[in-house]
Amino acid sequence: MKARCNHCKHNLAYKKGGATTHLKRHLKLCTPRKATLVGKDKGPKQSLLSFDVTEGDEMLSIFKYDKGKVREELVKMFVVHEYPFRMVEHEFFTKFCRSLNPKYEPIKRQTLKLDCMKMYISEKESLKLALAGINKISLTSDLWTSNQSIGYMCLTGHFIDSEWKLQKRILNFCPLEPPHTGLAIADSISECLIDWGIEDKISTITLDNASSNDLAVRVLKENFEAKEKLHFGGKIFHVRCCAHILNLMVQDGLTEIRDVIENIRESVKYLKLSPSRLYKFNEIVKSLKLSTSKLLILDVPTRWNSTYAMLECALENKSVFSRYKERDYNYKWLPSDEDWKRAAEVSKFLEVINDVTKVFSGRKYPTSNLFLRQIWKVRKMLNDMSTDNRDFVKRMTLKMKEKFDKYWGECNLVMAIGAVLDPRYKMKLILYSFPKIYPADDFQRHIDDVRESLEFLYKEYLSVDSQINSSMSSATYDSNPSQAKKQKTDDFDEWVITNSDIIPGNKSEIDMYLDEGVYKPGNEEYEDFDALNWWKANSLKFRHLSKMARDILSIPITTVASEFAFSAGGRVLDQYRSSLKPETVQALICMGDWLRQDFGVELASNVENECMQEG
Repeated sequence: MKARCNHCKHNLAYKKGGATTHLKRHLKLCTPRKATLVGKDKGPKQSLLSFDVTEGDEMLSIFKYDKGKVREELVKMFVVHEYPFRMVEHEFFTKFCRSLNPKYEPIKRQTLKLDCMKMYISEKESLKLALAGINKISLTSDLWTSNQSIGYMCLTGHFIDSEWKLQKRILNFCPLEPPHTGLAIADSISECLIDWGIEDKISTITLDNASSNDLAVRVLKENFEAKEKLHFGGKIFHVRCCAHILNLMVQDGLTEIRDVIENIRESVKYLKLSPSRLYKFNEIVKSLKLSTSKLLILDVPTRWNSTYAMLECALENKSVFSRYKERDYNYKWLPSDEDWKRAAEVSKFLEVINDVTKVFSGRKYPTSNLFLRQIWKVRKMLNDMSTDNRDFVKRMTLKMKEKFDKYWGECNLVMAIGAVLDPRYKMKLILYSFPKIYPADDFQRHIDDVRESLEFLYKEYLSVDSQINSSMSSATYDSNPSQAKKQKTDDFDEWVITNSDIIPGNKSEIDMYLDEGVYKPGNEEYEDFDALNWWKANSLKFRHLSKMARDILSIPITTVASEFAFSAGGRVLDQYRSSLKPETVQALICMGDWLRQDFGVELASNVENECMQEG
């Protein structure tokens, strides 16, 4: 009987039950076996070369496979793009990774989840450290119920960084036990702030108009006041979501004129209920060679922007409906010429509201300075519509003006002060718009309130800076007594006084800023004007006022940033992975937001695209 070596295929003598010493001796000396062992990291191996491209120059470098780095990048990929954990176990995902590097070692979904939680803790500590250097932080918050029937509260922080860039970070996406009372909301927000160590930095909080939020704000305000950490004297602590107010206002108006667009809504519903009807309608569109690429959209009664989208699409296909009627005798809701005229009027109005809402809903630029001008557009439109003699316009306008006056009948200080701190507007926009927004016997009171509040807030910043500098100033004068002496005037000083305009030494930065007149950028630059950049460039000139502008301009006027997170929540907690624990959901939502901000990655949002075309 012979034994064959598996490595060199050499035959050796062997007897069943006999000695094996000579076989072991052969394995120790077998050259092919030694080579195999070297390949298993038992000895030195040849390095792999890779090309490292730096600024366009290719450089040879030694490649070293870093298992830890691969797992770290894997976590970032799954979190940023919201891939399900189970994908890491997919056979072709593993094949793909091994095609990139044969040394890739597959991991289990449980391991990936643990890696995610570790990175979340690490990233949270880094963000905590960054927030420690921020002076004031504004908050937005909203509630959402998942497909697990678990209520979540999203808390988002907004601030200006050291480079004068507007930043926002989701701080918490935590479960909130029912009932969602104002006290429960306030307690949950307080716990989150304490956990982050920013409970003394909160300047404002933006919420929608739910009654429970009013109570939550009152409780939070009392807590901050008790600790003497209520910034701005509490004058602008509570900011009501203006997008929510606009939605309520428009909904009230549309409720009054449902009969005006009833035939259009029923027509769209009739066509979309049957694929064959819709196909026939689209064939007519093609035969007419209409330039529109928009398909019919059926609105959701609780969302006015979907009604706007429905009317816009229907009006562009207006000529198709009458031709469709000739081919379908069961179709009974053909809009009349008067229906189309009234629909066009409603669509024109909703277009203005839609444009205003888009401006309000910005997340990458300051919105508090844009608030007043956009609200003035709405008010002007309502004033113009109120003179219309048509019954449906009167009904709609009256209802919306009631809602407008309910929420904006009193001056909104964030709206006003934000506008003043935009160098394009200053007090000019206040003086122009307030007489048109408020009654003739009341607008001056609102103008005076704005100016007094502006002075009050400025003095708060001046007081803080004075306390910081007081000890330094006294030390300087102690070491240089000559500086404290009163300077004598000479002939030159007297000549300057009689021949020049003298700026009083006690003139405040606010007075200097307002007296300069408005800044007028070029036509192409006007819409893209960045107020933060202007204040950054003038921060040495207005040392105290620029700090105030920085904090005021960071205040969000809508809760869109928090609502945006709910789109991510709906993707993370879809029907296929609804068993994720709340702490895992929070880690995925928060860390996904932080990493996307760091790497400049954008994901589509249902908040911004609620009325996307159906394809």
